[in-house]
Amino acid sequence: MSLALQIQARVLAAQAAVLADAGEPATAGSLAVAFPALDREAATAAAQVAARLTHDLRRLKEIRSIERKIAAKREMLPEYADWVDGLMTGAREAGAGVSGDVLPTIMVWRIDVGDFAGAMPLIEHVLSHAVPMPGRYARDAATLVVEEIAEAAIKAQAADQPFDLAILEQVEALTAGHDMHDEVRAKLMKAIGFELVRAADAAPADAVPLLTRSLAQMRGAQSLHDRVGVKTAIRGVEKSLAAAQTDTAGSTG
Repeated sequence: MSLALQIQARVLAAQAAVLADAGEPATAGSLAVAFPALDREAATAAAQVAARLTHDLRRLKEIRSIERKIAAKREMLPEYADWVDGLMTGAREAGAGVSGDVLPTIMVWRIDVGDFAGAMPLIEHVLSHAVPMPGRYARDAATLVVEEIAEAAIKAQAADQPFDLAILEQVEALTAGHDMHDEVRAKLMKAIGFELVRAADAAPADAVPLLTRSLAQMRGAQSLHDRVGVKTAIRGVEKSLAAAQTDTAGSTG
């Protein structure tokens, strides 16, 4: 896509977001009426993006392999980047959420491909404005975000790979007031607890506060769901915390 078309997509998407906030459908015709300065090619872009999403969803449905689905989403995402940027800009200008399926779908795809940092602005927008999820998703936005990111973190940790603690804690903060099943919330607390242990191992000087926080998260997870899988880890953190407290007392004695 040329730079001119990228800019055009952002501008049109921003205006489409403002129009949607006024309760008007973001169709090519309505955009042409509301924004007569836009040429027909620009106004048609809104309908084209919706059509592209429909086509891409059909393509994904035909793919059976999860790995291949993720690879396909990774290829598709750049085609929506400028439009989504424009939607977010327009939503900020309108002071409201964005209607339609594109933005929440791209949020999910970014989570699916592991672009958690890229997903976070969309997650924050969707949750803060209560943007509804498309009907094909069985879970509400908060539950989906917590469960998918927590499971990605737990999978990485099981393979002895780090996961961004800041992402986990941001998800925790953004979803704190949302109702969801205890089992889902427990997964996130478990993931945070495990990552705090990793942080303590990397920063021995801060081990006591980090392990204290880890223990609180793991105990919280255990209380919410007794089969979340943290019982052994809790005992290990308790021992590590006691040793760190002894070391700290010895060094200051």
